[in-house]
Amino acid sequence: MDWVSIWKDIAGGLLLAGVLAVFVPKEGWHAFFLTSHPKLTIFWSPLVGPVVAVLSFVCSVGNVPLAAVLWNGGSSFGGVLAFIYADLIVLPILNIYRKYYGLSVSVFLLVTMYASMAGAALVIELIFKAAGLVPAERHAKTVEIAIQWNYTTILNIIFLLLAVLLVVRFMRTGGPQMLRMMNSPIRQHEMQHS
Repeated sequence: MDWVSIWKDIAGGLLLAGVLAVFVPKEGWHAFFLTSHPKLTIFWSPLVGPVVAVLSFVCSVGNVPLAAVLWNGGSSFGGVLAFIYADLIVLPILNIYRKYYGLSVSVFLLVTMYASMAGAALVIELIFKAAGLVPAERHAKTVEIAIQWNYTTILNIIFLLLAVLLVVRFMRTGGPQMLRMMNSPIRQHEMQHS
């Protein structure tokens, strides 16, 4: 059931990350993240990381590939963290806040969460930098370039077999009917308890 609800986010994140990795040159990312000014980029990246998240509106799971593109493009460690944190203020979720709480509360939530995300990311970056834990290399990969026979391949095969077993069980135990029921509106008489 989880795959049914998140497959669009994963596919969207991979698609957007691929498009941005291919069509935005590395120099463009470097200029955007002010990498020619290392001290400034530490403070700038956590401020613009959430903005990139809001504009890309890729939620939770799909934002990791795009985070790798931002890291490779020159974002600071804190900027990548702020981008990942910002899945709570993407446009679809901001619209949900507006519908449930009204415009003024949703704007308050946006400003409060933005400030806390950017601030927390900056603090974590400074702590990790002081401890020497910020990676020096910027070659994050979201996919393997070639198929190799290693522990990852073995784990992929094991979990692929497990996934097949779970899909078979799902199909045999009424899973498709459950999904159809979940996507249909609740009738009034079904809501009343006896």
